[in-house]
Amino acid sequence: MAEGALFEFLCRMGDNTLVLGHRVSEWCGHAPVLEEDIALANTALDLIGQTQMWLGLAGEVEGKGRSADDLAMLRDAWDFRNVLLAEQPNGDFGQTMMRQFLFDAWHVEMLAALTRSSDARIAAIAAKAVKEAAYHVERSGDTVIGLGDGTTESHRRMQAALDLLWPYVGEMFLPDAVDAAMAEAGVAPDPASLRPAFDARIGAVMAAATLTIPEDDFAHKGGKSGFRHSEHLGHMLTEMQWLQRAYPGASW
Repeated sequence: MAEGALFEFLCRMGDNTLVLGHRVSEWCGHAPVLEEDIALANTALDLIGQTQMWLGLAGEVEGKGRSADDLAMLRDAWDFRNVLLAEQPNGDFGQTMMRQFLFDAWHVEMLAALTRSSDARIAAIAAKAVKEAAYHVERSGDTVIGLGDGTTESHRRMQAALDLLWPYVGEMFLPDAVDAAMAEAGVAPDPASLRPAFDARIGAVMAAATLTIPEDDFAHKGGKSGFRHSEHLGHMLTEMQWLQRAYPGASW
């Protein structure tokens, strides 16, 4: 197995949680109620904590002396390997929770599979992270149900959020050369193999939420290969990386 492919895979895992964690953190002080403000902040902290582990291991595998902080704060948008779903704007609270649930439903399946990785370091990280992901998907799923099957207005907003974000789901399950190398080495599953469990969970939650899953299977792609990101990522990184870029090497 090429170390380059392993590095790419670890960056994908770390960039997903980094970018989504930053997006969720943008709600701090702005959530609709205090309990949600605290819950979203805790979700963001979980995701950033996972980022530290994934990107820390990526730096070790790369062997160029880059730390997790270096990989998070000193790469440009085209070097990021997160799926496009993670970088989409928060929108309203319903859109944020729909994005979270769609990601969580994939994330928990991926992490569960990674606990059986042939790479003991990856299996150990996944074993820690999957416990948090299991809570995240339960919470986000319950929120989607509560809002979808709530008032006329909350239902309308949740359906709009699902329609908007659904085209970003497919990318999480499209395999490429990196995925093939990881699967062949037993490091990670073929992402397509995760789709049945994802669809089952999504179907059950959307049915309870009285929401209609779009029939169109079109999928935006390019994020996890770095080939194409949306315009939103660059703006987000400008804010996230500003201090380290303005004061290189600054520390507490």
